[in-house]
Amino acid sequence: MAIEQRRGWVPVTEGLAVPRALGGLWAVRHAQSVANAWYADPATEQRPMRGTDAEVGLTEYGQWQARCLGGWLAGLAGVQTPTLVVCSPFLRARLTWAVMAETAANRNRHLRPIRTLVDERLRDREMGVFELHPYKAIRRRAPDEAMRRERVGNWVYRPPGGESLADVAVRVRSFLDELDVVAAGEQVLVVTHDAVVASMRYILAGMGAAVPDSLEPVPNASVSQWRREGERLGLRVWGEVGHLGGAEQVG
Repeated sequence: MAIEQRRGWVPVTEGLAVPRALGGLWAVRHAQSVANAWYADPATEQRPMRGTDAEVGLTEYGQWQARCLGGWLAGLAGVQTPTLVVCSPFLRARLTWAVMAETAANRNRHLRPIRTLVDERLRDREMGVFELHPYKAIRRRAPDEAMRRERVGNWVYRPPGGESLADVAVRVRSFLDELDVVAAGEQVLVVTHDAVVASMRYILAGMGAAVPDSLEPVPNASVSQWRREGERLGLRVWGEVGHLGGAEQVG
């Protein structure tokens, strides 16, 4: 008999969501970065990229994606327009927002400037000794580590000197809890990274929610939205890329 089928056990199929004071929440994953393109290119996917993760910029295609995001922002209805933007400190996220904001302002002259903050808790997952290593490069350099990741699962796997996705969720939870206090009632837009957006989904689903270990990557330049449902924030849109006109690319 499965554990969940024993008498007295009533499984909860959805998480028990924590009450939230935010008016609504948007999450944008940064547009295609130079590292995304490097990881996806068969010519480079087996070797690490030079530089630091924090200073990775956007490709030309990524800049185009960011302009598309700006068009999306310009077209939002008044009540859904963000009143606060919080951005990852990493260059690719800050560039995405800068291009978005400029494009939106040019397309909608009635759009007011939006207060913008940078919060280090929105940075990408730290990969430690495997910084800027495509997965195939990790397998080539440290096959034992690649096997350990596959064995324990990506959610709890912590690369040497880096973070697990569970570690990322701890700081994202801290961010959301503080944001709930300082931005109560506001529509907030977060510009960040795949691991952070996935962590937001997990946290906002509530206590007991399944960890997003098998969740597909959040598309570059995608939009996700949580709207108020009573006292909780309910997921309404996930990884939407319609504003890219069918030319989206995951990476």
